[in-house]
Amino acid sequence: MAFLKRIETVGNRLPDPATLFFIGFCLVIALSYLASAFDWSVSSEVKGELRANSLVSSDGIWWLLSHMVDNFIRFPPLGIVLVGMLGIGLAERSGLLPALLGAAMQRIPAVLLTPFTILVGILSSLTLDAGYVVLPPIAAAMYLAAGRSPIAGIAAVFAGISAGFSANFTITALDPLLAGLTQAGAQIIEPGYQVATTANLWFMMVSTVLLTLTGWAVSSLWVEPNLGDSGMDAKPGINIKNQLELNDIKGFIYALISVLIGFILVFLAVYSPSGPLHGVGRHFPRWVEATVPLLFLFFIVPGIVYGITTGSIRSDKDIARMLGETIAGLGPYIVLAFFAAQFIEAFKYSGLGEMTAIAGGQWLAGLGVPASLLLSSFILMVILANLLMGSASAKYAFLAPVFVPMLMQVGISPELTQAAYRVGDSVSNVITPLNPYMIIIVVLVQKYLKGSGLGTVVAAMLPYTLVFAVVWTGLLLLWLALGVPLGPGGGLYYPG
Repeated sequence: MAFLKRIETVGNRLPDPATLFFIGFCLVIALSYLASAFDWSVSSEVKGELRANSLVSSDGIWWLLSHMVDNFIRFPPLGIVLVGMLGIGLAERSGLLPALLGAAMQRIPAVLLTPFTILVGILSSLTLDAGYVVLPPIAAAMYLAAGRSPIAGIAAVFAGISAGFSANFTITALDPLLAGLTQAGAQIIEPGYQVATTANLWFMMVSTVLLTLTGWAVSSLWVEPNLGDSGMDAKPGINIKNQLELNDIKGFIYALISVLIGFILVFLAVYSPSGPLHGVGRHFPRWVEATVPLLFLFFIVPGIVYGITTGSIRSDKDIARMLGETIAGLGPYIVLAFFAAQFIEAFKYSGLGEMTAIAGGQWLAGLGVPASLLLSSFILMVILANLLMGSASAKYAFLAPVFVPMLMQVGISPELTQAAYRVGDSVSNVITPLNPYMIIIVVLVQKYLKGSGLGTVVAAMLPYTLVFAVVWTGLLLLWLALGVPLGPGGGLYYPG
């Protein structure tokens, strides 16, 4: 607890992520000047001799001023995250996603309570915040109704929501965000390099099954036996038997019909020779390049249908309000994106990223370290970094411009580096005090167990972190050994 308390204290003293990027931006300016002043150069067989561009020079200052707006507008994750989140946000605010999650949690056979709890937790990453808010109290009430510790229910669903955050059976808003940052890092080495939103899809689908089974084992063999009857004398926080009304079921039916119609239309658009999604786009199959717009439609249409059916949407003004609230909720991300964009583009313009990547890659290649060891070390570094910086996008925006091109130099694809990052970033979410949703879990646990606190939560979640880290890393290394692509457009190796 003393160690965790120190981490919490240090982490809380760090500036806001936007401020960190501004500091990084200033640091790049200073380093570009020093590298230029001392005439640092790096030689590459492909790129020739490279030198740093000073951002303090006349040309450098002009570049900073003339590109500031373009850097922000063209920041790869910005537009795709905003578009994707518009659809997800409306589906959440209309009541469709929270009700759907609640309905799924209420209809689980007793013998499969734990694996379904973990699985629904993992799948809730589609809803981002909704999973943290909706699922833990429902899971606690269900476990209590089944004569089991509600703390075990909270731990199981929290493990799925947070430690399995990157996994899913489909594309989530996280995929385009990370793909954009990976692409920006890869373009330091290869300007035209493109990273597909679906690059990690197959790996994450298999990860979903594996983490569900792993979490089931951890819960049954380790966590739940240690919790015993903790919290079982408390009153349930939610009456799970009366959550769904007839109107909700009617809304589900109409929303499902709209989804099925959407799938039929997409199928025809992809496989019909004259369909708009048939064939190959600029870099990938058209349906892959249209993933984000399709994600938007597959959430916003059933969300509107459900809202109109249940009465949560009564006019176009309600739709506009929900969309506005979604964008308003993304305000901190937009601010973060502005400073992250300036940092990444300044790093790229200075040449420091490319030079560091080439020098680091040449050093790594000289060591002859196998790719499996490099990836394992990177995952461990991300796990440790997550204890001090909770934001997945903030961490990766710092790490991607350095490690993506560096690992490209030793033949590791950007898509594989991205997958390794997702493993390390997810597994320690449940033990870091800097997880912004940790307070929700702590407060809920205190409701069932008087005198509990952060230590109670961390003690319950630590087994998930340890086992998930080992198992998930093992899956990635097995994937590498088998040579199977990580997803559509997700190769394992970079030819250089």
